Amino acid sequence: MSQIRQVGARTAAVPEHLLEHSPRVEEERLIGADTGLAVVMARARVVARSSAPVLVFGETGTGKEIIARAIHEHSSHRSGPFRRVNCGAIAPELIDSELFGHEQGAFTGAVSRRRGWFEQADGGTLFLDEVGELAPAAQVRLLRVVQDGEVVRVGGERPVKVNVRIVAATHRDLPAMVEAQTFREDLYYRLSVFPIVIPPLRDRPADIRAFAEYFAERAANRFGLRAVPVSDDDVRVLADYRWPGNVREMAAVMDRAVLIGQGQSLSVAAALGQGPRPGTGSANVGGRGDTGGRPFQGRHDRGPSGADDIEPLDVVMRRHIEAALRATDGRVEGPHGAARLLRINPHTLRARMRKLKINWRGFRA
Repeated sequence: MSQIRQVGARTAAVPEHLLEHSPRVEEERLIGADTGLAVVMARARVVARSSAPVLVFGETGTGKEIIARAIHEHSSHRSGPFRRVNCGAIAPELIDSELFGHEQGAFTGAVSRRRGWFEQADGGTLFLDEVGELAPAAQVRLLRVVQDGEVVRVGGERPVKVNVRIVAATHRDLPAMVEAQTFREDLYYRLSVFPIVIPPLRDRPADIRAFAEYFAERAANRFGLRAVPVSDDDVRVLADYRWPGNVREMAAVMDRAVLIGQGQSLSVAAALGQGPRPGTGSANVGGRGDTGGRPFQGRHDRGPSGADDIEPLDVVMRRHIEAALRATDGRVEGPHGAARLLRINPHTLRARMRKLKINWRGFRA
């Protein structure tokens, strides 16, 4: 809750994947709306009826976009488009063109007029994800749009009026950034007319079973395996974990638990590195004859004595990406691709694969 404290007064074309239309998919369920997210949903319903800007705070993986969609779908803008923009994925020198659009010939490579994000979201909602990543110059220009409700395309002179509901989100402590003068105070107050804080998964124990059951069933359907019920012991193991990656991490862990169990069991403890090593049985998610001698490390309450057993992040990431590629026969994109399975952008996945020197061709059936 510290993120909503009062702040003292101190003073060339972009790839299409950077602008994500994010159509609703079946697996986007709002689990915990009546339990762990009851307060959040109550606030969302209150603000949805207005046109006030909303600033959603929450750790990575808590479901900020789903809350933004819920606000959009219960607002007067619900008949308009919902556009999601990842502010941290845009180079500072391109933000003007992407945010406001540009006229033909405005700069080298501007071969035609382009409508920016605000124009594309006109009549609907613009979700500014990770707004804390915006460069200072971009913050100034965003402030003007929020204040005036109009944009001027790069190379243009005539302002274009837009009617856009703004929902911004961040995992960063914006008040602290304001105090450090890395985020504009005036923009902060413009965006945070109605702040909403999403609690991390570790503070929502009542939702653990529902998430586990949902993700386990979804994984079984995706991988063509028999669905195995979530036991009370599984729930206890999951509730004891700290979930630094929140709901997104829970989805990945349950995918791994289903893959390891291969329809015979739900290997939750093994997926968290607390049970038999994934490489010791027939269900090896790493794609090798062993797991490098160490299991996935999951617990965060382990003392210094366990430090030697923790693998480098790149090793764990490589193994998990390889597991996804094996499950999808080497497909990276598409409805049955590894990117969808891992719930990340295909371009992001390919970049990580290049960094980790993973060749998808080796996983083709």
